[in-house]
This record gives sequence, C-alpha cells and structure tokens, in this order.
Amino acid sequence: MKTSSESAAHSYNGYVMLIVLTLLVVLIIWSISGGAPPMGAEKSAKLLFVGRLLGAVFGILIVASGFFMIQPNQAAVITLFGEYRGTERREGLRWVWPWMMRKKISARAHNVHSERVKINDLRGNPIEIACNVVWRVSDTAQAAFDVDDYKEFVNIQIEAGLRTVGARHPYDDMSDEDETTLRGSADVVNRELCEELNDRLRVAGIVVDEAGLTHLAYAPEIAGAMLRRQQADAVIAARQKVVLGAVGMVEDALGKLAADGIVELDDERKATMVSNLMVVLCGERDAQPVVNAGSLY
Repeated sequence: MKTSSESAAHSYNGYVMLIVLTLLVVLIIWSISGGAPPMGAEKSAKLLFVGRLLGAVFGILIVASGFFMIQPNQAAVITLFGEYRGTERREGLRWVWPWMMRKKISARAHNVHSERVKINDLRGNPIEIACNVVWRVSDTAQAAFDVDDYKEFVNIQIEAGLRTVGARHPYDDMSDEDETTLRGSADVVNRELCEELNDRLRVAGIVVDEAGLTHLAYAPEIAGAMLRRQQADAVIAARQKVVLGAVGMVEDALGKLAADGIVELDDERKATMVSNLMVVLCGERDAQPVVNAGSLY
C-alpha cells in the first residue's frame, strides 16, 4: 500500500480576497444604479452592459465559493479532482479556487475511554480491563487517505492493543518469577500500552501521547475464588509478622532476665516460658492467667 505524506498547501489570504469580493459587489451596484445604458441606447451598448453585469456576478460566485476558515489546531486537506494538493494549517480566513475540495481535520488532542473488555491474562485467568487514551492526528494526509475512517480505526486498535498488552502479564504476582504484573506494575504496563498503540496507529498518521489502565478486575466467575485467595495471603502474611515479632519479644525477655540476674532458668523452664509467651503473644483470644502455687516440677 502506498503511504501518503503530508505537504503544505498553497492557498491565498482570505482577507485580501474579501476585499476583492467587496469591490465586485460595488461594481454590480454601480452598474445597476448609474452605469446602465439609457432606454434608447444601441444594442451593442446594452449587450456590453449585460456582459459586464454577468461577469461581475460570476466573479462574485467564484470568489464567494472559495472561502474557508481554519481554527487553532485545525487543518484542511485540499484535493483537486481526487489528487492531494496539500494541507493548510495556517489559522484564519483562507481562500482557494472553488473547484478544490477542502476536508477539515482536527489536530487537537482527543481523549478516549475504552469499553471494558474481557481477556485472559498470562496465566489464562479471565479479567476485565479498560483504558484511557489521549491521541492526536500528526499526519493529516495519512489520516485522510490511508485509512477509511481514522476515528473508528483508533477505537478498534485501542481494543486490540489492550488485549495484546493484557495477555502479556499476569493479573497478580503468584510466584517469585512474576516481576511485572498488571496490578502492581502500572508504569510498565502503561508504557507498553502506549508503545503498542503508537505502532498500530502509525499507519494512520496518529500519535498516542498518553495511555493508562482505568479499570482492572477479575471476571465475575472467578472473582470470589480470587478474593478468598487474597484473603488467605493476607492472613498468612499477618501471621508471619506476628510470629516474627513474638520471637523477638521472647528473645528480648529471656536476655533481659539473664542480664539482670532476676532468675536463673534451666533449659526446661526456658522452654516452658517460651511456650507460654508464644501462646500469649500469638493467640487470637486473650490469655487467661493461671496461678501456680506449687513447684514447676
């Protein structure tokens, strides 16, 4: 496929042509009011008057049909009988010959929020994902001639790129090998999505300035199971932290007792104290004290 490339168009200053249009209108008014031949004038004089009048009217129609306005961050693709003649980006009132077609294309930034799509992550788990994309037209010739409808093309490629990037990584880290995840590596995933979309949309002359995930969740059919798994992981992590803290406290307590010489404990009594302290510190319920009036042995 032949790739189009934007080039500058040749157009005229619309304000100068507006002056020309005004002069033509004045010429017609003068011709009708004061320049008309008298009733008994020769036929040639009447024909000359009619010719001047029709010429001025035709000139007005030609000049009036060639005006078009360019807003800031807007461009006009100009064609002549199907041939691309350039893109006009200069702001203000411009003028071209009326038989030259003008198609306006916005060069402003567009913000698109994609629909939620269901895909499978790297492990095959069904997830729901959506993104927000900021894009703009950089080459108006490619946007106008290389794709059928560049806006619809953008929407389709956003969904395709989102599926591609979402399938590269797991939703969450379930092993030590999961360095990049959709939930925990937002910067990496967003950068990959932006690069993927730029590669896909380059053929249409479109540049993606920003892309990021706006919705990420497990699909409803597995959301309950994954929630229980996350809760189990949280309980295990909390238990590990409690146990490590309790061991440190028991160690400090035994060391303090030995350093201050408060009591001398043999290995059996140390084991009993460690057991009691671990039960008190790690138990989910409040410990009930038991008074021992006799000997440990």
